[in-house]
Amino acid sequence: MGQPKPEIVHELQQQWESPCEFILPESLSESLSLLQSPEISGVFFLPHENAGQESLLLASEFLPSLPVGVALLTDDFEIVWANQEFCRLVNEEHPATRSFYDILGIQEPPAPVDCPLALTLTESGTIRETIRIHDDRYFEIDSRAIRESHSDDDPTLLFVTVRDVSEREVNRQKFDAISQAGLDLGDLAPQDIAEMSERERIDLLKSKILYYTSDILKYETVEIRILDQKTGQLNQLLQVGMQPLAAGRTLYAATEDNGVTGYVAESGRSYLCPDIEQDSLYLPGAQNARSSLTVPLILHDQVLGTFNVESPVTKAFDEQDLKFLELFSREIAAALNTLNLLMAERQSTAAEGTQLILRKVANPVDEILIDATWLLEKLYGQDDELTQRVQRLLKDARQIRQLIHQAGATMAPSETKTQLIGQKETRPALSGRRILVADQDEETLQSAHELLERYGCVVETAHNAEESFLMARSFDYDLVITDIRLPDHTGYECYRRLKSIDENLPVLLMTGFGYDAEHSIVKARQEGLQGVVFKPFRLDLLLEEVEKAVPTER
Repeated sequence: MGQPKPEIVHELQQQWESPCEFILPESLSESLSLLQSPEISGVFFLPHENAGQESLLLASEFLPSLPVGVALLTDDFEIVWANQEFCRLVNEEHPATRSFYDILGIQEPPAPVDCPLALTLTESGTIRETIRIHDDRYFEIDSRAIRESHSDDDPTLLFVTVRDVSEREVNRQKFDAISQAGLDLGDLAPQDIAEMSERERIDLLKSKILYYTSDILKYETVEIRILDQKTGQLNQLLQVGMQPLAAGRTLYAATEDNGVTGYVAESGRSYLCPDIEQDSLYLPGAQNARSSLTVPLILHDQVLGTFNVESPVTKAFDEQDLKFLELFSREIAAALNTLNLLMAERQSTAAEGTQLILRKVANPVDEILIDATWLLEKLYGQDDELTQRVQRLLKDARQIRQLIHQAGATMAPSETKTQLIGQKETRPALSGRRILVADQDEETLQSAHELLERYGCVVETAHNAEESFLMARSFDYDLVITDIRLPDHTGYECYRRLKSIDENLPVLLMTGFGYDAEHSIVKARQEGLQGVVFKPFRLDLLLEEVEKAVPTER
């Protein structure tokens, strides 16, 4: 660093707006000590003549008031100084001497390769990392090392900037979720649904659309109309929250006398209506609606229909909502094409259709249940509004599967098809039973869904022991089936923990080819284990063990 030239110091004093005294430390170490003194307003680092570093100004008129969090750290990540925005972001008035990771409320990564600040010490330039702090809060952290010289013995400072990028990250996750919704909506090859009737295919798509519209986009009032390419009429596919008059209204793809929906279908352009009372195109839709957003369903430049959402709040939708809805509408249009909803009805079997639906939605719903349950447990006693939203998410996620089961139960497949799919008998003891299956093998979990749900069971799954404990603490189950070789616990440990959560909870242990190196089955039998299930599943043996294990009284 060295002593600055007198003319540089003189020039700084001349340029400074208020009187100040410049103290000239001999080294970076002395600068750090001065920086922590309340009598020092800031530090001005001047690079050595031969150094390539840029100057860094830490003055009371500059860094403290920046709209970006700024902090100086020691090489062991202890905070030396921070500006006002940093203090606000971390909700700490005096962060000095605290560990950077500790004050963010996260554990320091165990290995340097996983720690952006550690990488800053070993690499040149700026290291950027986005870190999840808690819930849906994310910080973007840029860090750069400031060294006094190239000697390893000299101290090193880390210059860190912190930005709250929660909105950006949540929106990114929203985009990812919509992309996943598209995969779920469209992951049905035409040959797989050739024997489903048009009504069955429509019901399948409607349940998926309503699920993603409610849980991802958070829209409660929805209307989707499909365009008849021959007549130009917009026929209703589904509606939630619309008044009967609006739901039964005949609309055509025309820019006049057919409201916003007709205009969007004819023009192929989205329409944002911030205040319906000031918009001549709007026709009454949802009760007490004050604003609306309508986008076209477009596939290969052809308008297939319209997607309309409404809100009781003026200016409830913005350009961001428009982008999300347009993205989601493209996925719906692709699903309409994939499911071939606009073609003639074909012969089908309800049992095959129901199993197909469940096979496609089972894993996504299970993932949502596990993540939402984990989040709900973390939120307990903290944020009532957010807790209620997560509880509603759990309720809706479970209801989707129940609706699919109910739809399948009301359909009567032909006798020939019934024999082909193996439903030769009913199992009243299994109908409506809620069963949790824990295994790290996805094929095993999928088989549990397909086999048990044929007989009316509601199956939910976990990938490891901790997830199964979380689900068992949060929900009531008639039975838990857990593998003896989960990645985080043995079968016996799982059995003991599940029984400690609910001593009356029936538990079956599951094994492949009888392999049990930890003797979990033997130890669990000594403590009352209900039974053992072998995989790959043999249907008759699986049903027999489950029927014996579930309680006779409901």
